[in-house]
Amino acid sequence: MPNLANNLVATATRSPSAVAIKLDDVEVTFGALEVLSQKVATILAEQGVQRGDRVALVMPNIPQMAFVYYGVLRAGAVVVPLNPLLKGREVAYHLTDSGARLVFAWEGILAEAQAGADEAGGSGDPVTVVAVDSTTFMQRVSAAEPTPGVVELDGEDTAVVLYTSGTTGRPKGATLSHTNLSRNTEISRDLMGTKEGEVLFGGLPFFHIFGQTCALNAAVLTGATVTLLPRFEPGKALGIIARDRVTIFEGVPTMYIAMLRHPDVTATDLSSVRVAVSGGSALPVEVLHEFERVFGADLLEGYGLSETSPIVSFNRVGHLRKPGSIGTPVDGVEVRMLDPEGTEVPQGEVGELAVRGHCVMKGYWENPDATEAAIPDGWFRTGDLARVDEDGLIFIVDRKKDVILRGGYNVYPREVEEVLYEHPAVAEAAVIGVPDDLHGEEIVAVIGIKAEHVPADDAAREALGAEIVDFAKERVAAYKYPRRVVLVDALPKGPTGKILKREIKV
Repeated sequence: MPNLANNLVATATRSPSAVAIKLDDVEVTFGALEVLSQKVATILAEQGVQRGDRVALVMPNIPQMAFVYYGVLRAGAVVVPLNPLLKGREVAYHLTDSGARLVFAWEGILAEAQAGADEAGGSGDPVTVVAVDSTTFMQRVSAAEPTPGVVELDGEDTAVVLYTSGTTGRPKGATLSHTNLSRNTEISRDLMGTKEGEVLFGGLPFFHIFGQTCALNAAVLTGATVTLLPRFEPGKALGIIARDRVTIFEGVPTMYIAMLRHPDVTATDLSSVRVAVSGGSALPVEVLHEFERVFGADLLEGYGLSETSPIVSFNRVGHLRKPGSIGTPVDGVEVRMLDPEGTEVPQGEVGELAVRGHCVMKGYWENPDATEAAIPDGWFRTGDLARVDEDGLIFIVDRKKDVILRGGYNVYPREVEEVLYEHPAVAEAAVIGVPDDLHGEEIVAVIGIKAEHVPADDAAREALGAEIVDFAKERVAAYKYPRRVVLVDALPKGPTGKILKREIKV
């Protein structure tokens, strides 16, 4: 059954009264989610949406996101999920690039979505915006007749066009097939041992592939509940864990850091959590150890990208684990470490991580040149530098573009950041390179300080910065330690909580 929406049909048939989606006091059962998605399919037909048409969803993690998502899929159309923080001109770019003619927009972003739709449709076919508000939209959905059945598709038909963050140039649409997403959803279920009746934390945005595959789609496949948090806040997240008895927590490193630093963490009942998963960016080893000590649960680090649906490799409970490793490739996925000429490097040496298997996207949406550059020979080039140790475990060294070249030496920021996280005053850290006349690039550490260690005045601030430099100097080679430390209240982050080095100004 290639159409991903068939998972919802099967679970709703098996367990119609089980809770699929929860947002505080609002609960949506699988039976209701199935009917609501059928009604959305009717609305799509009324709007002239046909098989293969692109439909944009601009929503945070709210119940409407789930049933509109599955309504689009069951109609045979293509979901284009967009970040609700986008501005009008950014919305216009994504709509124009994807060719979407219909937008479902949350009321909180309606003005920007409408502005983007007006701009995108200004020189061609008009773009229709459907306001997903709390009353009128639900009345419209309730009044619609359900359209039963699911449009059957080929497994290679496109299910989702997911735009990359655009760290270099304009965002590109990773084109993911129903097979890409179905296989990765099954892998997510198997890796975490997700079963019917479990409760998954839904703080990862569904417009991002991590939350979409590993929370929403995995829960729909298994009959588990996703309890939503539309905007991450550590105290609220801790409260949801205790209130809803969350069994699987999925997050990015900054979420774990924020919860561990929150004053309520020691007083919160965290005993329901049996496993936690981290992805999106490198998990500091110190954070991993602290989480497992405080929560009493395994924290497993995995690796993936939008272009890989996302899971490429993962650590497994009961298997060999080494702090800092992203584990081993999942079933049906192969990896290689390649040199700049595309030749595999010897075991233990650093190369660019390349991936082949069912997880790899079809390509970038209507961008054959970018697709050829990324997948020149069937192996997707991730842009991440990694090595494989003697036990077959993979270690990400750094982003290829983030490597600092200082005085002829390669400096991998993650290695230095790991050391900085060991300092008791450091809450978060980003190591970057800045132009330098003598060395080509110089190393700068931008540090977010824990609340209890915030310096009282400029003199104390200067002293703490010097202390952190000395701390790193004692622990890494002379060419690696940061020559300058910049103390800030918080580092800039993207919608998933990933630190955005490109936005750091020093």
